[in-house]
Amino acid sequence: MAENARKGNLSINSENIFPIIKKWMYSDRDIFIREMISNGCDAITKLKKLALAGEYTEPEGEKYEIHVGVSAKDKKLTFTDNGIGMTEEEVSKYINQIAFSGARDFLEKYKDKANEDQIIGHFGLGFYSAFMVADRVEIDTRSFRPEEKPVHWISEGGVSFEMSEGDRAERGTTITLYLSEDCAEFSNEYRVREVLEKYCQFMPIPIYVKNEDAGEETELIDKDELKDTDTIVETVVEPAKKEKRKKDDGTEEEVETEPARERYKIRKRPVAVNDIDPLWNKHPNECRDEDYKNFYHKVFHDYREPLFWIHLNMDYPFRLKGILYFPKINTEYDAVEGTIKLYNNQVFIADNIKEVIPEFLLVLKGVIDCPDLPLNVSRSALQNDGFAQKISDYIGKKVAEKLTGMCKTQRETYEKYWDDIAPFIKYGCLKDEKFDEKIKDCVLFKNIDGRYLTLKDCLEENKDRFANRIFYVTDEKKQGQYISMFRNQKIDAVILPHAIDMPFIGHLESKNKDLKFLRIDADLDDAFREQDSADDEAKKKEEALASAVKKVLGNDKLTVKLETLKDPETASLLTVSEESRRMQDMMKQYGMGSDMFAGEGETLILNKKHPLVQFLQSKVVVNEKKKDAENADAAKTAEAPAVAAGVKEAAGEPEEKKEACTAEPAEKKAAGTAESAPKKPSLTRLVCEQLYDLARIQQGSLGADRMGAFVKRTNEIMCALTEEKGEKQ
Repeated sequence: MAENARKGNLSINSENIFPIIKKWMYSDRDIFIREMISNGCDAITKLKKLALAGEYTEPEGEKYEIHVGVSAKDKKLTFTDNGIGMTEEEVSKYINQIAFSGARDFLEKYKDKANEDQIIGHFGLGFYSAFMVADRVEIDTRSFRPEEKPVHWISEGGVSFEMSEGDRAERGTTITLYLSEDCAEFSNEYRVREVLEKYCQFMPIPIYVKNEDAGEETELIDKDELKDTDTIVETVVEPAKKEKRKKDDGTEEEVETEPARERYKIRKRPVAVNDIDPLWNKHPNECRDEDYKNFYHKVFHDYREPLFWIHLNMDYPFRLKGILYFPKINTEYDAVEGTIKLYNNQVFIADNIKEVIPEFLLVLKGVIDCPDLPLNVSRSALQNDGFAQKISDYIGKKVAEKLTGMCKTQRETYEKYWDDIAPFIKYGCLKDEKFDEKIKDCVLFKNIDGRYLTLKDCLEENKDRFANRIFYVTDEKKQGQYISMFRNQKIDAVILPHAIDMPFIGHLESKNKDLKFLRIDADLDDAFREQDSADDEAKKKEEALASAVKKVLGNDKLTVKLETLKDPETASLLTVSEESRRMQDMMKQYGMGSDMFAGEGETLILNKKHPLVQFLQSKVVVNEKKKDAENADAAKTAEAPAVAAGVKEAAGEPEEKKEACTAEPAEKKAAGTAESAPKKPSLTRLVCEQLYDLARIQQGSLGADRMGAFVKRTNEIMCALTEEKGEKQ
């Protein structure tokens, strides 16, 4: 080291540090109320510890309290406790020196007699949050030691102070804040109550609020309700209550319904704004279902009943208590994110701190109190600490244990809740491998008959005909036709109505070799077909019709097949390959659009047993002679060069759609006169398009553009039918 090197201690200038405290240390200005109340709680807790250590004798009937006084008139707030108080030396040490923690000093001094988890403060900075909202702060304090004198302390803006002997007579401390103009809102009684409910709802010491500007408030009580602590303002004698009643002879008499009584008008009893013994601190055996429900309604202002709850209680390797509720969520309308309130020694820290709460549990509602949380200086966030991950793992583990236990021992109850909790559990399986491993055997699937099955059960249902395959439904209404077909053939399928289901089944397929999920309309199994005995000639006609329908629909990607279905009432079906559908869904999910894969993997199946399909077959013959497209006369008189041509279609078909498939000779008329009349699509064409759209409707995939055309076409068909009926009549 150089000979002339200087040594010294780093110093902190309050003029420089206070702007940092005001603007950067606390995220919300209202947090100063929490800090003032926390200081009062610590002062009382310290005194209790000294009493337990034999260094202080509590007066008989001692009641520890914190009082908050609010004056909008004077723009003033006061915080008063009857705790340990401070001597002049302690004020100089803990107030005049910034970031010197009285709590830390106390714990070090009484480390064998005091538990750290019951002391809130740690950093020695909470008091200075008062200067975020106040131009002037005053302290009036008196130590619990009778020989010590009271102290009065004043600071303007936190830069300088004055300290002198005070006039406080009682043990404890009062902090008075004279609010700045821009923080006058905190001199409103209801604003203060709102902040107290937010941060101090479960503080361990009773907190009372009084409006200093209001006159003396009173309340009326019955004589037998009077307590020794009540102050009687006035004795009120209420006369007897009487009413007139008719007698049997028709005359009236006055009857006394309530006797005269003596009541007392007393000074209004203070009511604490907080619950000093929250439900999570009690043993689960002490709590009734009604207690859990009332606590849920009170904390989360949710009028609905929670489904069920988990009471957490752990002492090693860290201390944690809490209650997690599974709310009833309407996934269509409700926000997915829940609310989990994090507390430290019953002091509210923040909602939904992701370092402590597993991400998939953020859909729940609950409270967690952990004294061991590694908080930052402002006590509003966590320090980056591996300890937080241990807490998160523990919470996830307890939730998994609760669910698996319910599934095994209360299966009926578990099934009752399943539809509500399924999205959350599936999301948890995707996000947390440990949770997935614990819960995988308790994941249920609701089948089309309303039964709840595990994955193993699902594979058992269809194993004889469809090994390792599970069929599923995404919309029971839109896919009702397919469900009916499956039921008729006694083939099972499960219902997967949520957005999370598609990623989840992909997850299951990756975890289980050979497992394959297929949507109910992904393919037409042999179980739905009858044996086909068509000869070569019939097959040629079927191929011609398939080609014709494809041309009419103008969809090159579409595959058209004629099958003999067991259900004679089904005219057409549309299937989409599972791979194509999932690719389209993935493109939509990532906002890339699905036009690239639109129509891929689609197959239109026409039922050869249905009269509409037979009608189309009757209109198509195989023409093995090629047309001379350049011969105009032949074009006018030849058989219609269009696909599935109808009576009035020939003249209207464009040249490029001429193919080897033509209509029967009976439909050649009207070709020469169609040029002067409005061209109407033939009934054959209408039926082709109608069958395709009906298949789409059954599948639930008819778009808005085609729906308009479908309605118009339906009207045209009905008009054609009524015209035909009129001609016959």
